[in-house]
Amino acid sequence: MSVARVTEITSSSKKSFQDAIEKGIARAAKTLRNVEGARIQDQKIVVQDGKIAACRVNMKVTFILTDS
Repeated sequence: MSVARVTEITSSSKKSFQDAIEKGIARAAKTLRNVEGARIQDQKIVVQDGKIAACRVNMKVTFILTDS
């Protein structure tokens, strides 16, 4: 039986939502062991002067604590 934990993170990119997701997962994998998957909970854009300044994603990252 495995025991997993879910943590929520927010990531941002000036390029795209895809880039924000990739950056968030890469950063999570540096700190968390056994990252198993993620669910995109929310996507938002930041607007400045009438233009898109950044794309933000909130995601729930699942990682395995123990595996037996």
